[in-house]
Amino acid sequence: MVESKEEFPDILSIDLHLLHEVTSPQAFEVLRKRGLKIHALERTIATVDHNVSTTADRESLPSLVSRNQILSLRQNCEDFGIKLWDMGSGRQGIVHVIGPEQGLTQPGMTIVCGDSHTSTHGAFGALALGIGTTEISYVMATGCLLLSRPKTMKVQFNGHLGKGITAKDMILKLIQVIGVHGANGYVIEYCGPMIRKLGMEQRMTICNMSIECGARAGLVSPDEITYEYMKDRLAAPKGSQWDHAVAYWKSLASTDQSTYDQTIEIELDNLTPLVTWGTTPAQSIGIDQEIPCLESMTPEEGELAKKSLEYMGLKVGQSLEGLPIDYVFLGSCTNSRISDYREAAKILKGKKIAKGVTVYVVPGSELVRKQMIEEGMDRIFMEAGADFRQPGCSMCLGMNEDKCPPEKRVASTSNRNFIGRQGPGALTHLMSPIMAAAAAIEGKIVDVRKFL
Repeated sequence: MVESKEEFPDILSIDLHLLHEVTSPQAFEVLRKRGLKIHALERTIATVDHNVSTTADRESLPSLVSRNQILSLRQNCEDFGIKLWDMGSGRQGIVHVIGPEQGLTQPGMTIVCGDSHTSTHGAFGALALGIGTTEISYVMATGCLLLSRPKTMKVQFNGHLGKGITAKDMILKLIQVIGVHGANGYVIEYCGPMIRKLGMEQRMTICNMSIECGARAGLVSPDEITYEYMKDRLAAPKGSQWDHAVAYWKSLASTDQSTYDQTIEIELDNLTPLVTWGTTPAQSIGIDQEIPCLESMTPEEGELAKKSLEYMGLKVGQSLEGLPIDYVFLGSCTNSRISDYREAAKILKGKKIAKGVTVYVVPGSELVRKQMIEEGMDRIFMEAGADFRQPGCSMCLGMNEDKCPPEKRVASTSNRNFIGRQGPGALTHLMSPIMAAAAAIEGKIVDVRKFL
């Protein structure tokens, strides 16, 4: 429900509020000081993910910061009556992984969380927004959010996906084309035949990184693939309610007559696997390309590129193929779902990780980890020499002990390659799970297509 009044922000009723241990403590304190309660407990779910330990003994809370934040969330959830999916519950995990896999995320919903990558849930045709701590307290107390109406952008993917090209490459290409500010003020809708062919987990990868080109949110219109993914999940409608829900969801789908403030077209036919060379997700090249010259960029882009190259220890005209790496990170809310690990496991099966390379395999949730074990993927990764860990955000943002050491190079499936993002002084190259798996075997960045 939306209430509009001229010259004021719209008031959105929030259908699902997801909480985690890092951005919620201050919001709970606001409620305590003002004597307020949670407006809609049935629409509020909490989990631990950002700095939870991913080691085998993680429930001992080895990190002091982690311990304080997790204990604080547990107490806050108990005090306010909020459902908490904690470690060992079978449902704990990265907040943007557990929402969809448990059926909480549904088409037409308004969803908020104190995390920028809440846009992930837009893959279901939901309006999913990352919010700040002050807004978290507002939503807790009122069940509503103030929002000025964003503009709309249609991103049309044309052509076909070649060998070794994944959803990660598709979204990296968009960000490369329009830049990190190209979608500022917009909600993106991803369209085209290739989007319709993607599974839900691949759509989530694309929507997840909408934020990296400045968008307020990203979404995909719901279809039969959406409904098939959702059916029989824990929180999904059951029985006759399912049929009614699907009928309603179908009414939300965009049509050829839908209008947008801007349209961007991305060609896929000649796309090769992408890898970032700099310190923003926009600074990427195909594995068969060279780092572009600064003269081909705007003055602002050239200045940033110069600083990025200096930090990354690279130079103009250099190819990334053959560049040695020290770490591989298979995880994050971008690429830590079961389909991501199935594809990576195909590359690693029967092979060994290169000497001197450390590989972290960090499932996005306890459910994903359980399924990986049932399918024998844990053995594939461990026999290859990888560290198969417990669920959490892990090295994506290095808030716990999972960090890449200074001046070490990491092939990462996460969403950001900012300076220090994966550890102080870490050198991050973003890529798809299959590219990261290939890098683990070779000990350097390589073209995964030779493994396929």
